[in-house]
Amino acid sequence: MQASAAARSQDLRDFLADYPARHPEDVTTVHEEIDGEDVAALVLELAARGREEMLVCPGVRGLGGTGLVTNVFASRRRVARLLDARPQELHAAYQAAAARRTAPRVVPEGPVLERVASGAEVDLRRLPLIRHFASDRGPYLTSGVIAAEPPPGVPGRAGNLSYHRAMVHARDQLATSLHSRGHLWQLLGLAAERGERLPVAMVIGGHPLFLLAASARLDAGTDERDVAGGLFGAPLDVVRTPRYGIRVPASAELVLEGTIDPELSADEGPFGEFSGYSSSRSTHNVLTVETVLGRREPLLLDIAGGNTADHLNLARIPREAEMAQKLSDRFPEVARLHYPTSGTHFHAYVALRRSRPGQARQVMLGLLGWDPYLKTVVAVDEDVDVTRDTEVLWALATHLQPHRDVFVVDGLPGSPLDPSSTAEGTTSRMALDATRAPDFDGVRIDVAAHSTRTARRLLDGGGR
Repeated sequence: MQASAAARSQDLRDFLADYPARHPEDVTTVHEEIDGEDVAALVLELAARGREEMLVCPGVRGLGGTGLVTNVFASRRRVARLLDARPQELHAAYQAAAARRTAPRVVPEGPVLERVASGAEVDLRRLPLIRHFASDRGPYLTSGVIAAEPPPGVPGRAGNLSYHRAMVHARDQLATSLHSRGHLWQLLGLAAERGERLPVAMVIGGHPLFLLAASARLDAGTDERDVAGGLFGAPLDVVRTPRYGIRVPASAELVLEGTIDPELSADEGPFGEFSGYSSSRSTHNVLTVETVLGRREPLLLDIAGGNTADHLNLARIPREAEMAQKLSDRFPEVARLHYPTSGTHFHAYVALRRSRPGQARQVMLGLLGWDPYLKTVVAVDEDVDVTRDTEVLWALATHLQPHRDVFVVDGLPGSPLDPSSTAEGTTSRMALDATRAPDFDGVRIDVAAHSTRTARRLLDGGGR
C-alpha cells in the first residue's frame, strides 16, 4: 500500500496544505474571530447536524495569533485516507501499517529547534491553549503527547508516548493527570523507587499519524514511536531534547521538556472527559518545564474534548483495530466490529455470521475480557449495520429475550474516568445476544433495489 504525499511527510503543515487541496469539501475554515469555548461548541454543533469536517480556526482570541485546527479525527473516512484506505478497510489498514514497526531516526536539526527557551525564559502562561467547556477549570492542553525514554537497566521496558490533559499551574509547571495508569505511570513508579524524577517531553502539534500512533495500545517493551514509523512507512525523524535527550518529532510545533517529580502534586480538573461528564478524578501530577522548543510561529492542533468523535476516534481506532484482528483470528464468524460514539469507550457492537449455538456468547466474553474499558457488548447478525445505533437497537428490540440472552459479570477493573464505577475503579460488564435464535421465525422487510434508486433520485432533485 503506497502512502499518499501527505502521509509520507511527517510535518503537520504539509498535511494542512495538502488535505484541503485534495478534499476541500471536508474542511471548514472559520474566518470570524471566535472565543476558545466556541471551538468545542462548533465541533458539537457540526456533529448534531451530521457533519464531521475538519475545522480550521485562524482567529481564536487569546492565542496571540496562533492558528488552531481541530476535529481532525472526527471522520473515520478522513483517518482512513491518512492510511490510503477506505473506511471499511480502516481496521486492517491500521493493523498492517502499525505492524511494520520501524525505529526512529535521530536527525541533527528540525523545525522544532527554531526557538529554544530555558530557565527564566520559560513562561507557560504564553502557551496557546483554550478553555473547551464552561465547566472546565480553565484552559487545557488536550493534544499534548508525553514522551519518555526507557529506564536504564530495566529489561523489557521501552520508551513511551501517551496522552495526558494538562493545565498551567505556575510559570514553569503544568498540572496533569496520568489517569490511564499506563506505562508512563509505571515509569514514574520506577523513577520513584530510585528516588529520582522522571524526565519527559510533551509534544504539542504533530502530524495526525504521529498522534494516532501515540494512541496505540502496546506492551511495555514496545515504543509508540516505532508504530509511528510503521504508519508513516518510514522511520519517524526525531531530534533529542537539549537537557535530557528525549526523542521528539523533528517537525513538531512545540515541545516542553522537563521532569515529573513523584513527590509533587497539584490540583487540576474538572475537565470535560470522554464520558460526557466533567471529571475531577486525577492523579494530580506536576510536570516542571525546563526547556521550551518550538517553531517561530507554531500552530495548535487541538483535540475537542468530551464525548466528541474527534476525541473518541483518536483513542478507539487503534483499540478497535486490535480487537477486530484478535476476534477475526480467533473467531472466523466475526464479520464486523464497531465502537459507537454514543457509547463513548464503554460499548461495542459485533456482527456475526450464522454460527453454532453459544458462539455469540464466546465472542462477547472475549471482547469483555480483552478490552478493560468495555462495559457492554451487543452481538447482532451479519445483516445488521453496526455503524448505526438505530439498527442495533432494532435488533435488540426484535431478537433479544432478556431472561435468555443477557448475562452480567461483576467486580472487574474498568476505567477510572467512568463516573458510575466504584471508588476503586471496578465495574460490572454486560453482554447482550441480539442475534436471531436458531428457531427464529421472521423474514426482514425487503425494498426493491430499483425502488431505492428511484427514491434517491427523487430526493436528490431528479424529480423536479
